[in-house]
Amino acid sequence: MDELMESDSANPLHGSAAAAVLLMLFDEDEAAQILSRLEPDEVRQLGYAMYDVADVAIEEVNQALDQFVSKAKRRTTIGYGATRHIRGAMHKALGPERADNMLARITPPTRSNKLQMLKWMEAKEIAGIIQQEHPQVMAIVLAHLEPAVAADVLGLIPNEYQEDVIYRVATLGPVSNEALDELEVMLSTSSPTATKGTTSQRGGTSEAAAIMNNVRKDMEQRIIKALTKRDKIIAQTIEEEMFIFDNLIDLDEKNLGALLRGVDNELLIVALKGANEMLKAKMLGCMSQRAAQSIVDEMEERGPMRLAEVVDAQKQVVAQARRLAEQGTIMLGGKGDDFV
Repeated sequence: MDELMESDSANPLHGSAAAAVLLMLFDEDEAAQILSRLEPDEVRQLGYAMYDVADVAIEEVNQALDQFVSKAKRRTTIGYGATRHIRGAMHKALGPERADNMLARITPPTRSNKLQMLKWMEAKEIAGIIQQEHPQVMAIVLAHLEPAVAADVLGLIPNEYQEDVIYRVATLGPVSNEALDELEVMLSTSSPTATKGTTSQRGGTSEAAAIMNNVRKDMEQRIIKALTKRDKIIAQTIEEEMFIFDNLIDLDEKNLGALLRGVDNELLIVALKGANEMLKAKMLGCMSQRAAQSIVDEMEERGPMRLAEVVDAQKQVVAQARRLAEQGTIMLGGKGDDFV
């Protein structure tokens, strides 16, 4: 289904339109089984396409079927029913008890059904469910959402909880399946059977930073300020993961030029040594031709540099960018139209 939803301009009917035609050839129950296995965005995309192809011609139906048959012939079926096949083989080879013990150790963890269903819910609905719960519960839920959705939910819960929730996301350790079961009960759904004692690893400063990258700039500043008072190291780590050297490519020429004028050439030479080519070209393009050539020549003369030295130089450039932003000299874009 994914392959059929990919664009292929060589055919009059392609991508999601072809998938929609095939789906409409099934009866309702069969189509429902297919839709239940797709992601929310895929269902939404197919829904639009199904309305668009409601009056499709028979030739286009044949084209869609030809595409499906062609793609199906190139696919292996080894992935279908893999779990059942592996379990059956293990039971026959090792016996039920030994096989179950082995499978408990090697079977990839699966996310709780209800937490998986969170992706289908609107941010307002999720916030309404969790806003009366303990901040730890809020943190677990946010850690299981996409960063942009988590940021929207964070903006809808009371301000006095926001900093605490982000802190808990950043410091969240493994979450036991028992805790996830209790969370599912809170979310008004039946708990799936779970292996006692197993855990789910979510959260951390990276996920906290991803959420913070999607909130409004005024909200970001308020939360970071509160986090700094609570745990300076956690706050600093989140900030470092929110804005890294590669993000400088998002600055316009005016702001990037202002930043480079405040960075010592010696530092810039080392920092650019580890930059991707697009960012390097953009930075050099903000300088005079003579200055840019001088830096390029110096980089070539120095040869290989230690990675730790390059990373440290890049962090110093990012720190300078933050200082200039706080002074109002340059602007680092935030969510929407907010800037610092």
